[in-house]
Formats: sequence, C-alpha cells, structure tokens
Amino acid sequence: MRYRSANSASSILGVIGPRNSPLAMPKPAESPASATGEARARSAETASASVSEPRLRQPTRSIGQVMAILRTEFPEISISKIRFLEAEGLISPLRAPSGYRRYTEGDVERLRYVLSVQREHYLPLKVIREHLEQIDRGQTPLSVSGHNGSASNGQAGSGHNPGPAAPTAKQPVRLTRQELLDASGLTESTLSELERNQIVVTRRGTAHYGRDALTLAIAARRLAEYGIDGRHLRAFKLAAEREVGLVEQAIAPYVRRAGSNRDVPGDVTQLVISFHAALVRTAMERNV
Repeated sequence: MRYRSANSASSILGVIGPRNSPLAMPKPAESPASATGEARARSAETASASVSEPRLRQPTRSIGQVMAILRTEFPEISISKIRFLEAEGLISPLRAPSGYRRYTEGDVERLRYVLSVQREHYLPLKVIREHLEQIDRGQTPLSVSGHNGSASNGQAGSGHNPGPAAPTAKQPVRLTRQELLDASGLTESTLSELERNQIVVTRRGTAHYGRDALTLAIAARRLAEYGIDGRHLRAFKLAAEREVGLVEQAIAPYVRRAGSNRDVPGDVTQLVISFHAALVRTAMERNV
C-alpha cells in the first residue's frame, strides 16, 4: 500500500481515515516542540482521546523503521524532519510506556502524504494542515488546481484501505492571484515585487498562474527567511536567461533536424536543470 501522487488526495482517505491521535501522555524531554506545536498537539490529543484505543492494538513501528520505509521515496527524510512535522501538529504518533514514539500504518501514510505534497506542489504547512483536517473529517481536500475531488467510493473516513493508489502524472496547476497567495504564503507586496521583476508571471495568454509560478513564489518566500531578497532573485533570473540563450543557440541545428519527432528543447531543459542543480550542490558543499 503506497500513496504516490499528491494529486490523488481522495485515494488516501481510506488509508489515513479520520485522524486517530494518541492518548494524552507525558512527553519525554527529547526534541521539545515549539509552543505553537505543543498547543496543536494537546488540542488533537484532547479531541481524539475517545478514539485512541483502537490505535493501541495496531502494529506500530519505531521512528527508525519509518525512516527506512520512506527513504526510498524521500531520500532527504530525517528524524529531525519527522519530529518537526509532529511539532507542527501534522502527525501524532503514539507513545510507548517508555516514552518512545510509535507509528501506526496510518501515521506512515500521513507522513507520505505530507512529504508528497511538499515535494510535488511545494505547499506551505498551513495549506497542508488544512488538507489533513479535511481528510480527518472524511472529506476530499481542495487540490492546488482549484478543483474539489469527489469521495464517491463511500470509503472516506471508513478506515478501510482502498488499495494502492495508481501513480498519476502531475496535473496542470491553474491558480488565480488569490489562490497563488494562499498556496505560497507570500504577501501581496512581495508578489507584486516579483511580478515587477518578471520573476513570477501568469501563463502566456491567460490571467492564471501555473506550476512554475507557484514553485518560484514558494521558493522566494523561503529564501527571504535566509536574507535572499529581490536583489538576489533578479541576479538569479539574469543568470538563468543567459543560460537559456546559450542553450537555444547550441541546440538550434538539432531542433531543425529533429522536427516534430522529438522534444529537443524539453530533453535539453531537463538535462540542464539536473546539471545546474548538481553544480550548485557541489559548490555549496565545497564552500559552505
């Protein structure tokens, strides 16, 4: 049973089901949560104490075992990442009498969902939390493309496993300006600055924003937390435009020869992205 696509939130309703939080038990001193995270966790424990007992009878795993399960899909997963998501109230593992965290299958699928939508849609935690709250109520969350799914199979909230979700291709993202603000967490003034610098733009010929605009908006918000502001982003944009100019000039003869039989620009774009990312990682590892 594996959830593999952030676009198929309705398919995990039966896997995660309404959230069953752990019994309220004292927490050990390891990795203290933020005040906000502790408040969310206490609220979830109080609200769900009556449904915790069934979870105690389910097979559970240690945090190390959960890491081993998820690492093949999410190589960058770490214990600190899992604990951070717990502190933010997105997961609520059980506690063994010894105080160690214990994770049920539903907890693992919940983690898989959070990590998937973060990676594939770059959603901020606030939006992911809203999705999970809808799943907890047996509803199908609003997707980033702005369309509600339909839990027509009658399994939402039933706790039954509907079977593995079939992998699906990424669906086109079509966001209004307000939806982009909500999904990215940007302020109006920051988005306006990004638009003035033509870093975030609408899709050609439309008034809507696509997947790349969402990616850039979220990255800009997160980079700002590290002091990388509009001045730096403009430099990144100019460097990218120079790279594009070099690539277009180099591949022009191959595009003409290939005709419509091959997507040469698309192939080369993916190669350049991979090459560029590896260069940046190598330089950062060497210099930082």
